[in-house]
Amino acid sequence: MCEDDQGTDSTDSADGINGMGRRALIVTGGAVALTLGSVTFSPGYDAEAASELETRTVRGTLPTGSPDFVYLPVEVPAGVREIKVSYTYERPSVPAGTQGNALDIGVFDEHGTELGGKGFRGWSGGARTEFFIRADDATPGYLPGPVREGTWHIALAPYTVSPQGLPYEITITLTYGDPSPAVKPVYPPARAKGRGRAWYRGDCHLHSWYSDGRRTPAEIAALARAAGLDFINSSEHNTTSAHAHWADQAGDDLLIMVGEEVTTRNGHVLALGTDPGTFVDWRYRARDNRFGKYAREIRRSGGLVVPAHPHATCIGCNWKFGFGEADAVEVWNGAYGPDDEVALADWDGMLVAAVREGRGWIPAMGNSDAHRDPDPVGRPQTVVLADDLTREAIQDGIRAGRSYVAESRAVSLTFSASGSKGEHAGIGERLKVDKDTPVTLRLEATGAPRCTVRFVTDQGVLFTSDPLPVDGAGTVEWRTTASYAAYVRAELRHEVVLAPLPGALAAFTNPIFLGR
Repeated sequence: MCEDDQGTDSTDSADGINGMGRRALIVTGGAVALTLGSVTFSPGYDAEAASELETRTVRGTLPTGSPDFVYLPVEVPAGVREIKVSYTYERPSVPAGTQGNALDIGVFDEHGTELGGKGFRGWSGGARTEFFIRADDATPGYLPGPVREGTWHIALAPYTVSPQGLPYEITITLTYGDPSPAVKPVYPPARAKGRGRAWYRGDCHLHSWYSDGRRTPAEIAALARAAGLDFINSSEHNTTSAHAHWADQAGDDLLIMVGEEVTTRNGHVLALGTDPGTFVDWRYRARDNRFGKYAREIRRSGGLVVPAHPHATCIGCNWKFGFGEADAVEVWNGAYGPDDEVALADWDGMLVAAVREGRGWIPAMGNSDAHRDPDPVGRPQTVVLADDLTREAIQDGIRAGRSYVAESRAVSLTFSASGSKGEHAGIGERLKVDKDTPVTLRLEATGAPRCTVRFVTDQGVLFTSDPLPVDGAGTVEWRTTASYAAYVRAELRHEVVLAPLPGALAAFTNPIFLGR
């Protein structure tokens, strides 16, 4: 590090997994973790005798089969103004089809590493090679605050390890001196001006430079407004550090909710619209039987539990916790592709099971998961019927399934069902009619040129329209009964590119249920 020649430098090196010459395997209520030997610094700071900086460097190697989390204790003495950590690791070539090295990093303070995150001070995953924390500032992904005396823990997460092992080097630099005044976080308001009961457009899966994105909150907010969005949700990977950096971007025209993308080794889940500052732990797998506890914590903190991209093919992205705790599911994530088609079919299967077994159903939504240019914000976007533009009202609409997903602001839908005696129901509602009463489904669309409309039921696709005109506007009607279709949902599909596969989605709705 560039400061090394200004202070005391010490290097510790050890072979194998222990990094400091001793180790302990512990169970923290979830995944098995490894704790290395401690890194120590001078017992106390003497302004007259000591240099301002003190540095330690640790080297070691993690073998294949390492635990999910490896903790390096750092004994922080009194009088520290700033802690800075940098790390590197080797990335050797591996045979085709074999995973190479990937090592994530974060830190916990003197409050410890127990599940629940009392000691959590930041996480950058693999997005950064160094970070700092002090009272008034911190690297994006990390929480500013005092660097107190006690045992801190650098958290290493060997995501994948090559057959050759994962050699690493960690450098810790403490800067001594009086701390700067601490900053008080300011969070965005839970209400925007709104239009009363109306359809509001939103994107609830976005990443800034406070995790692995490359955009600032200001850039994201500008793109959200340009995309015609009324609300967004901040969803950084495993950190709440962005929450205090959105207030300046909110306004009468844009509601900004905050949350977290809880990124486990067995899938990702959006904690959507939690109370600002709420941290949700991610250090467990499906086999640990811990997800239910943290799903309930999300809801206690005012958020929704939304499994994200459940059939994504990236390592650790495929959802393995089941959907018993879900308030909604992200069926469409970013540019529409094969994994979204599988997620849509899987969700439809859950609808079929729900009506067959007479139990509750899980609504669907779509989000961009935008990280950086050229990722478009608001493509797709979830359009929600809500009583007002508030956090609570938007969440109520998502939870109730009063929503549809559109590829952009250009696409608008109206979808309804009516009975022979004036009965009426909209998206996410039930049309209460006798099983043999004629029912008319009506969809009005704009902004979907040459798209076909499909009405999908628990029996499958029962109606497909001719393509809409080139101006993208049209009305489609279909008649059925509750005995023939327990629910009907609508899809707008682009023209087929590869037969016999269906065209990519331009939009889809949550279902309307039929019958008593």
